Amino acid sequence: MAESVVVNRENFATAVLAASQEKPVLVDFFATWCGPCQILKPLLQKLLQEYDFTLALVDIDQNPELAHEYGVEGVPDVRVVTQGKVIPGFVGVIAEAQIREILENLGVPSSLDGAIAQLKDLQTAGELAQAKTYLDELFSAYPKHPKVILAAAEFLLHCQKPEEASRLLNTIPPDQADYQAIAEQLRGKLFFQGIGQIEPSSDLDRKYIRAAQLALAENYEEALLIFLEIVAGDRRYQDDGGRKAMVAIFNLLGSTHPLTQKFQKQLMQTLY
Repeated sequence: MAESVVVNRENFATAVLAASQEKPVLVDFFATWCGPCQILKPLLQKLLQEYDFTLALVDIDQNPELAHEYGVEGVPDVRVVTQGKVIPGFVGVIAEAQIREILENLGVPSSLDGAIAQLKDLQTAGELAQAKTYLDELFSAYPKHPKVILAAAEFLLHCQKPEEASRLLNTIPPDQADYQAIAEQLRGKLFFQGIGQIEPSSDLDRKYIRAAQLALAENYEEALLIFLEIVAGDRRYQDDGGRKAMVAIFNLLGSTHPLTQKFQKQLMQTLY
C-alpha cells in the first residue's frame, strides 16, 4: 500500500534505499519556508492515493548532511530511488501529467487506471447497471478527479445522454490542459451524436446524418469527404454545420494526423 514517511539521516538507508527494493521511492527534499514546496507536496500526496510508491519527505534544514550528500541545491528537489539506486527526478514544481509520466515509466501501477479499465469492460459488455454502480463508487473514492469525470462522460455518451455528458465535461478545471484536450475530443463525439438526433427531411439531412454516423464509427476519411461536399454545396446548411463537423474531426484526430493535414488544406481551398 502507498505511504509517506518522514526521513532523516538515521532511517534513510532503511526507509529509502532498502524500501526501494520493494517499490519505487520518491524522495522530496523540501524546506518549510519554500513556497513551491508547499504547492508540490499536496500534489504528491494526491498521487500517492492512486499510485503504489513510497513518498519520502526530507526537510533540508533538519537534514543538511543528506541534502549535501545528494547535491541538493534548490528545493523542491525530487529524486527517484529504485532498486537501491538514487537517480534524478525533477527540480521545482512540474505539471501533474509529467509526474504521472515519471511514475508510469517506472512501472508504478495506477489503481484508478485499473478501475477505469474495469468500468470500460463492463460498459463494453453491456452491463450498464453494474457499470453505473461501479462509477458511483469511483466518484466516491476519487471525488472531482478529471479521469473519473471523463470516464463518466464516456459512459453517458454510451447511454445516449449527451446533455448530461456535456454538463459533466464542463466541470473539468480550465487549467487542466491535458484533460481538457480529451474533453474536447468527447465534445466532438457529442456533437456527432447530436447530429444523429436530427429528423431528416431532405437528402442533405440524410447525407449530414450519414457522415456523423461514419465519424462516430471512426471512419473519418469517408465522413470528411461527405462533410466537405456539404461545405462546397451549402455553407448555410445547419449554420455552417459541414465546416464545424470537419473541425470537430480535426480536433479528434489531432493537428499532426495525415487526414487532418490533408482535409484542412482541402477545406481552405473550398472556403477561399
